[in-house]
Amino acid sequence: MPDAPKVTSEVAAQLERGAVDSLPKGALAAKLQTARAEGRMLRVKLGIDPTAPDIHLGHAVVLGKLREFQDAGHRVVLIVGDYTALVGDPSGRSNLRPMLSKEEIEANAATFQEQALKILNPDPDHLEVRRNSEWLEMGLTDLLGLVRTTTVAQLLERDDFAKRWSANEPISMLELLYPLLQGYDSVAIDADVELGGTDQKFNLLLGREIQRAYGQPEQAIVTMPILVGTDGHQKMSKSLGNQIGVTDEPGDMYGKTLSIPDEAMGEYYRLLLGREPSIGNGPDQLPPRDAKRALAREIVAWLHSLAAAEQAEQEFDRVHIEHAAPETVSDARARVGEDGTVHLPEAMADAFGISRSEARRLIDQGGVTLGGEQLAKGEHDVAAERADGEVLKLGKRRFRRLRAG
Repeated sequence: MPDAPKVTSEVAAQLERGAVDSLPKGALAAKLQTARAEGRMLRVKLGIDPTAPDIHLGHAVVLGKLREFQDAGHRVVLIVGDYTALVGDPSGRSNLRPMLSKEEIEANAATFQEQALKILNPDPDHLEVRRNSEWLEMGLTDLLGLVRTTTVAQLLERDDFAKRWSANEPISMLELLYPLLQGYDSVAIDADVELGGTDQKFNLLLGREIQRAYGQPEQAIVTMPILVGTDGHQKMSKSLGNQIGVTDEPGDMYGKTLSIPDEAMGEYYRLLLGREPSIGNGPDQLPPRDAKRALAREIVAWLHSLAAAEQAEQEFDRVHIEHAAPETVSDARARVGEDGTVHLPEAMADAFGISRSEARRLIDQGGVTLGGEQLAKGEHDVAAERADGEVLKLGKRRFRRLRAG
């Protein structure tokens, strides 16, 4: 086993940096001290249910904090909640989540684990990946023992349950069971510390209660802020369409980052890069536009490479500032008529998903170029030889390379 990590008050403070809560007060420092005395690493838990196939920068906030624990010499236990995903986490919900099939969960779990390793250190001395179906496929006697640890009154203290209860909205027994199952995960893997978003605070604290009921030392908990999506207002979520995926292509990742509102930049800098942005008019400060470009470069470099970040920025400038075609342009088939011409409104409808009448209008208004030359009003049909292999440009940022045939 690797040497036990060196523990100082500065290490505890560093690991708590950026967190919303570190509870109970002083518990993390005490855990660090105990682990040092026992000559072992802390076991730091994060459980995420694979309810979607991809993870995004919102997940990266907590995964980045887990990486800090690894870099400080501790072991992360990443729990892929293939069993709890069958139940569905009620956090922030006003109704019951739809249940996923086992096949959907298994497919999501495989991609989630692969993507998480873009951020976590895969060294087996510092990473343990488990699925909670290992221990939650329990018999009735064990399940009753778990249910006996918690009262209904305790569960109804949870904010989302309390709101639904007071509004006479239904709460299923399945949802009430979820926090107990997540808490039992901490028992099963002997967690010293558990991380999660602020929306998981109740579940993490309940995990302490369940550990105590099973005679285990109670875990310290660390909660991290919730990252807003590209809209700058709502929690980053694939269902809301405001996410930046950790496996997005560099160009997409760069462009999506530039789309966030200026007022959200500080949050992205703090939660993803671990520092305050330097925005302003001073000699060592950047104007908002440049600060956002720097943010986008660093995020792409972190999740891809510096070379990919530089190329993404050059491509963005080429398309969005110079209004030139990107280096790689998707092909679009263009049907050749019996007279040997390509009817451009038809080709545009297929390539860009617009109507033919809209395509004709855009051509007549001078908003379309072919091979770098603006199409004239009424120029709706061109020879196949002229169209084949040329870039068709709609507006400033939409491109397709025509393949006549």
